[in-house]
Amino acid sequence: MPAVRKYRRETSEISCCLKYLLFTSNVFIFVAALMVLSVGIWAWSEKDMFRNIAKLSFIALDPAFVLIILGGITFLLGFMGSVGALRENTCLLAAYAIFLSILLIAEIGFCALAFVLKDKGWIKDQATEGLKAFIRHYREDADQQNLIDWIQEDWLQCCGIDGPKDWDSNNYFNCSSIAIGSREACGVPFSCCRRRPQELIKNKQCGYDVRKEGYAMELSKIIYEKGCVQAGEEWMEHNLIIISTAVIVVMFFQILGICFAQNLRADIYTQKSKWH
Repeated sequence: MPAVRKYRRETSEISCCLKYLLFTSNVFIFVAALMVLSVGIWAWSEKDMFRNIAKLSFIALDPAFVLIILGGITFLLGFMGSVGALRENTCLLAAYAIFLSILLIAEIGFCALAFVLKDKGWIKDQATEGLKAFIRHYREDADQQNLIDWIQEDWLQCCGIDGPKDWDSNNYFNCSSIAIGSREACGVPFSCCRRRPQELIKNKQCGYDVRKEGYAMELSKIIYEKGCVQAGEEWMEHNLIIISTAVIVVMFFQILGICFAQNLRADIYTQKSKWH
């Protein structure tokens, strides 16, 4: 009877757990990024920005543009991570790890810069310039208008940069606009108004005439008098631990993603070397 030879089946050196963990996590990132990117593109198309390039003079402050950039970068990252892991493509995994590393270094650099310059007023100056642009171009861009309304009414509960007087730099709210019949002249947007308890319908005219001389009512009971820069500084101080924790958690998962991608690449190379 002839001898029966037994062959040991080579088992894969690639960790399925590592592969599908990287794939699944990046699929979620990919889908979330696709939604953000779609919202940004939709917002731009609604404003007809794709056919009116001349409107892009304030592109850095355009919320829709920010969504497109963030969505595009995250979409690319999720694509490289998910497809690279599923197809065991070492080039995509290497690009994914490099891309994550660049983002990580940029984030660390930004945090270090913010920490170094926090006492020199650089961050405050940048926030001030951004708010000045928002105030000047309020009413000209619906997205920017909604953003500053959200900042003033819902997030920081403030008005203007240093106070309500900053709205004088807007053509609609400037006191000199009374001469041309602007009803909003010497006023502030409704988002500066204090919330009233049990108010069912928002009064969009609550900020009319509040900056006029001899205004009949006590101003502090009608609108917020604190500027958004000061309110932002106070919010940062009160939530510093939460912000720091969130940044550390994000960086930790980025480092984890880099390690997973590199380990998976090493496993793929090990398996290919055995085949050859």
